[in-house]
Amino acid sequence: MAITTNRKPDHPIAEEFLNRWAPRSFASDEISDETLFTMLEAARWAPSASNVQPWRFVYCKRGAAIFEAFVGSLGAGNQPWARKSAVLVAIISKSTQEREGQQVPSVTHQFDAGAAWMSLAIQATKMGWVTHGMAGFSHDKLRAALDVPEGYVFNAVVAIGKLGDRDALPDALKAREVPSQRKTLSEIVSADRFSVP
Repeated sequence: MAITTNRKPDHPIAEEFLNRWAPRSFASDEISDETLFTMLEAARWAPSASNVQPWRFVYCKRGAAIFEAFVGSLGAGNQPWARKSAVLVAIISKSTQEREGQQVPSVTHQFDAGAAWMSLAIQATKMGWVTHGMAGFSHDKLRAALDVPEGYVFNAVVAIGKLGDRDALPDALKAREVPSQRKTLSEIVSADRFSVP
């Protein structure tokens, strides 16, 4: 069953964009490989500059031997709730690309990885799962735990699971456990020249 929120757009858009949000409360449901790989398949089809597809994903399901090391790389504020997710996924991108037989810096690898993450998040929402992307983690700890070589950059860690009970969260997080709103288009869009409202 798909997730739904009460958010309203100013212009018509697909409901998955409104229903995607980042809760911190996860139920105890486990995730099957088939379900997870469907989300990752959506990410695979994201747009990519020159079709380089620089994104890489390393996942770890709750209960796996490496899961606690994965959780341990997260910031202290993220660990308690992220530990309850069904799976954690590191979103990584290759910081160089081959051009004329040479490895050169990729100026779009993080942009492309962001498109892949959004594709994963929208697919998860459509399937009734929730996702929460995190920037609060130790890149060095996670690189060591996951054996990620140099030349690859961590962009985010994503927790995926079924939506849990808001009341299971600490009081400080309960108030934040609602779908957030967005700035108006007039605050982020300008015609012809850049402007800041």
